Amino acid sequence: MAEETNHNEAGEVAPSTVDKQAPTVAEQNAPSTDSPVATDIPTSNAPDPKAVNPETNPNAAKTKTAPPKREKPAADKAADGEKPAAAAKTAKKEKPPAVEDKPFSEFIQQYYLPAVEKAVAQEGVKNLQISFVKQQIPIKGLEQVGECWQIVGNFSDGVRHFNLYFPDEDIQGKKAFSCNEGKHPSTLESFLIDERKITLDLLVYGLMQRLNGQKWLGRN
Repeated sequence: MAEETNHNEAGEVAPSTVDKQAPTVAEQNAPSTDSPVATDIPTSNAPDPKAVNPETNPNAAKTKTAPPKREKPAADKAADGEKPAAAAKTAKKEKPPAVEDKPFSEFIQQYYLPAVEKAVAQEGVKNLQISFVKQQIPIKGLEQVGECWQIVGNFSDGVRHFNLYFPDEDIQGKKAFSCNEGKHPSTLESFLIDERKITLDLLVYGLMQRLNGQKWLGRN
């Protein structure tokens, strides 16, 4: 039996296993083209799809990102109970109560009496004495009515007297007037009974009209 001859001994070159068993990998996976084409060739240098920016790495995994939070319009905020800052700044302040809505005693002493003194002085009366007291009506036959709040005034050296009565302790309630010169008043008359709403200016005007009707003011 003849001895097998070694290729190296015979001076022959052993054929390549790759050339012998399979076509060139490059020919299958690298077609002739100038454009970049993705292949199935595995590589240990491929970047981690989760750690690479998808804008620069085509192998990066595509993940959905949440859309940016959209700010609610001011109208929707107000509907949800969120008051816009602009609305808070421009909110109107509550109007203070009118002087006529203040407590009766406070209104008379702090607003009405000073206004009467000023109005009478503008008519030339310089020596008005005025007070706010609770006492009986100084008219004969009305003693049984009892006490009520009154504005008592006098001038011309105490000769001329007038009383303004508030039996209901309310400027919107019943009111009466009396006056006299040198003696007790004899009659009690209604005061501003036809006015639907009494104001500070109306109370001052009504009293001035009544005193002027007696010809007690300076221009008379």
